[in-house]
Amino acid sequence: MLINTHPVPDVLTVEEARKRLRIGRNAMYEALGRAEIPSIRLGRRILVPRLALERILSGERKVAG
Repeated sequence: MLINTHPVPDVLTVEEARKRLRIGRNAMYEALGRAEIPSIRLGRRILVPRLALERILSGERKVAG
């Protein structure tokens, strides 16, 4: 059994979040543009809060963000 010993960051890059959701790049940016996935913009970087992504993956419909 493999145990992940790396700490999970509080925010994920768009690429990291996309991989966890198993969706394509265009679908990810479209969902971000429609605010279906909460994000934080810092300059040119777009980051996805880990807790928001976990809520989406757990099946919660409404995600505050």
